[in-house]
Amino acid sequence: MKKKILLFVAVFLLVYATHSHAAIISTPATHAILLDAGTGTVLLDKNSDERMPTSSMSKVMTLYVVFDALKKGYLKLNDNLLISEKAWRMGGSKMFIREGSKVKVEDLIRGVAIQSGNDATVALAEGIAGSEEAFAERMNSRARELGMMNSHFMNASGWPVPDHYSTPRDLSLLAFRMMVDFPEYYHYFSEKEFTYNKIRQSNRDPLLGKVEGADGIKTGHTEIAGYGLIGSAFRDGRRLILVVNGLQSKKQRAEEGRKLLEWGFRDFESKKILKKGDSVAETEVWLGQEDNVPLVAEMDVTTILPIIGRENVKMTAIYKTPLIAPVVKGVFAGKLRIEIPDQLPVEVNLLTGNSVERKGIPGRVMARFFHLLEERRR
Repeated sequence: MKKKILLFVAVFLLVYATHSHAAIISTPATHAILLDAGTGTVLLDKNSDERMPTSSMSKVMTLYVVFDALKKGYLKLNDNLLISEKAWRMGGSKMFIREGSKVKVEDLIRGVAIQSGNDATVALAEGIAGSEEAFAERMNSRARELGMMNSHFMNASGWPVPDHYSTPRDLSLLAFRMMVDFPEYYHYFSEKEFTYNKIRQSNRDPLLGKVEGADGIKTGHTEIAGYGLIGSAFRDGRRLILVVNGLQSKKQRAEEGRKLLEWGFRDFESKKILKKGDSVAETEVWLGQEDNVPLVAEMDVTTILPIIGRENVKMTAIYKTPLIAPVVKGVFAGKLRIEIPDQLPVEVNLLTGNSVERKGIPGRVMARFFHLLEERRR
């Protein structure tokens, strides 16, 4: 007679403090997200999945496509691209390239990343895809591949037209992938100035040199979108990514960018709450030479916790019991669900921590005998 296998639930609390949870910071931005890149934890969310015009923040996707072409060898930094009349005539922020001239790809990249030149953006789009319209199709294809499902690009520069939009969450994902996929090119965003055609222009990012560890990425502004920013900083082993939009002025954009990033670094910390192999629970082994086997975490678990006013971390282990011998070490046996207030739950697989051999015939006979006695007492 086999012993019935049941699911067992054990709840643990990791107590860090007894204060109430820290108040969420406010921002006048119409749209915002602040993300801890290492863990994916969202520290601030304001309409982060709501579509919005993106202005020049769209150029991050343009450069993503350009960097992809460079990495695959379709394009080289010292290639020269012919400047069209359309590129030369572009209004708004400019690199001041001349129609009919040839400009190095690397100069055009700096013209986009540092000077936010609409003319440089169109020149790159036409040089890669033949036309800005064809390049926009590549932008949309790449957005879908990256999982930016709430984004649609009609042009390379972010020039305001209907059906050109993204969301803070999508743009934060794009920023993260830019860093991960193209670390060799990411430095362009943090260069403080660029001179072309004897015209020196400073990087428009208001965080560079103002926030410790700030290294990009892109500002944006149109009348319909307001003032926006994709900003990032790396400090003390943590990277934060910020997207804000709908602010009223350059001054407000600079103040909000600094305020929100400093808050993210100051009021939260990265905490390893489990190490790979840590014993979380113990389950019975039926017909085994050992009565129990530990269940261990499959991986390290690092999370972001508020420094002031931490809540309890609730961990719920759900696992099979008993396991039937023989038990092999490292086999899936359940899950651990970790719940932190104001964050999405995290689930970690639980594995058997040891191997347990099956009892010999006399041991199995005795185990079944005592099990039958126990069943009759019930």
